[in-house]
Amino acid sequence: MRKPIVVGNWKLNGSSAANEPLVLGVLDGMRELAGIDVGVCPPLVYLSQVAKLVEATDLGLGAQNCAEHDSGAFTGEVAAAMLHDVGARYVIVGHSERRALFGETDAVVSTKVGAALGAGLTPILCVGETLDEREAGETEAVVRRQLAAVIAGNGIEAFEQLVIAYEPVWAIGTGRTATPEQAQAVHAFIRGQLADHDTAVAQSVRIQYGGSMKPDNAAELLAQPDIDGGLIGGASLKAEDFLGICRAAAQTVG
Repeated sequence: MRKPIVVGNWKLNGSSAANEPLVLGVLDGMRELAGIDVGVCPPLVYLSQVAKLVEATDLGLGAQNCAEHDSGAFTGEVAAAMLHDVGARYVIVGHSERRALFGETDAVVSTKVGAALGAGLTPILCVGETLDEREAGETEAVVRRQLAAVIAGNGIEAFEQLVIAYEPVWAIGTGRTATPEQAQAVHAFIRGQLADHDTAVAQSVRIQYGGSMKPDNAAELLAQPDIDGGLIGGASLKAEDFLGICRAAAQTVG
């Protein structure tokens, strides 16, 4: 059985004053949980602060992005090895906002996956379609293309060391929601694409749902056979909301 994984993506939110009670609240609630992996991805400037708070705990630290380069004249960039150096375990790669707002291509995302793996981080590889792409019936083609780029650049074996997050971009912050059945269908498609290369890898890789999972819809989503957790945006900014999703994930563990 795949171990559920729930990771909070704080995006461009947080402050030195607000981060500590949020993290401590999550840590306090995690005492009741077992059988799942939990992580938080604060903004870059707060990584060291949060690293100290989660030290010697089961709460994993992650970053929201990394450079495709290891070092050099790239002002403003942060290398994957630097993230690992300050205590990060995970790094989100290819988030829909990075693709849409910052022009990250499939090739760049693939290179970042390789950089993260080379630095000893676990990439959380985001894939998913926009509203226009879904309405045009292109969901599978888009996801296939995004996965293929990473396979071509890193090999199917890379998926033994990463987590996938399916983001239906059309269902994030728009008021629209993907049904559990819609989410499951794409998760199953992702697993099928990997199975075309390696069945064992396909069965073992964990695929999170990243489409506005909340405490009130988490249980139904996580009950789907191919949904192994969540990449959580807004709900990760309130400890009790985030823990509600974590509890739903823990309840799926037999």
